[in-house]
Amino acid sequence: MADAFCPDCKRSTEVVFDHSAGDTVCSECGLVLEAHAIDETSEWRTFANESADNDPVRVGGPSNPLLTDGGLSTVISKPNGAQGDFLSSSLGRWQNRGSNPDRSLILAFRTIANMADRLGLVATIKDRANEIYKKVEDLKSIRGRNQDAILAACLYIACRQEDRPRTVKEICSVANGATKKEIGRAKEYIVKQLEVEMGQSMEMGTIHAGDFLRRFCSHLGMSNQAVKAAQEAVQKSEELDIRRSPISIAAAVIYMITQLSEAKKPLRDISLATGVAEGTIRNSYKDLYPYASRIIPASFAKEEDLKNLCSP
Repeated sequence: MADAFCPDCKRSTEVVFDHSAGDTVCSECGLVLEAHAIDETSEWRTFANESADNDPVRVGGPSNPLLTDGGLSTVISKPNGAQGDFLSSSLGRWQNRGSNPDRSLILAFRTIANMADRLGLVATIKDRANEIYKKVEDLKSIRGRNQDAILAACLYIACRQEDRPRTVKEICSVANGATKKEIGRAKEYIVKQLEVEMGQSMEMGTIHAGDFLRRFCSHLGMSNQAVKAAQEAVQKSEELDIRRSPISIAAAVIYMITQLSEAKKPLRDISLATGVAEGTIRNSYKDLYPYASRIIPASFAKEEDLKNLCSP
């Protein structure tokens, strides 16, 4: 599932894709946000009724404007039941003579797609990450650098630009061995190179604590009432002068809300779900504690409940 803005709920909610009808439906109120969406991916149906061949590959892949030939080049495959070494045949030799200039790009796009799929990201983020990598690759300045870190950094930047940010730790979890430090350095390098090329600053989008909150709450299995209270608390916390990262504020708010609810969560579980160190959560909680009565919704916790809130 992905997130989208629901006009009835008046906020970003999780949506469900009904592939049979082509509808995008809000998971909370049931409103159909988009109807009869067109599936532009490859068609995988077989029309080989007159033969025993059940291979559904009767069409090519979708065109890709980032590739030299649009991704529509022809590949000569080995015929079914062919005898002998196909690569030594005349067709095989002609196939090998034609070198594909986009081979490295195709492999990079495939890696980005795998990482995005593992994180459950939408196609627009994958396409944006592919565009960023293509721009950097055209500059011929990434040779000798950690390729896995470069690809992960492209995906991180794409998430930021599409207003669907992911933490560096989340990106690192699918980055084929690249560390958080390597991804961070690669991100700074890519931004610097593209800013020099464009001659202007690169738009990265603003990160808010609310961008991560719903996902973190889902990992912790919090109730809908607790999630709504945490969302309201995060929105009110943005009015305060709390000099902490949005991720740390989101983790501290979750810790505060769970301490006021019946299903309390230990600090260790919150740290694992958010990727924020326990000490950082404590320090952020300490900064938010004096404002608890201002940010916690009155419908969720009464004033006497706030007095029982654990002091930092």
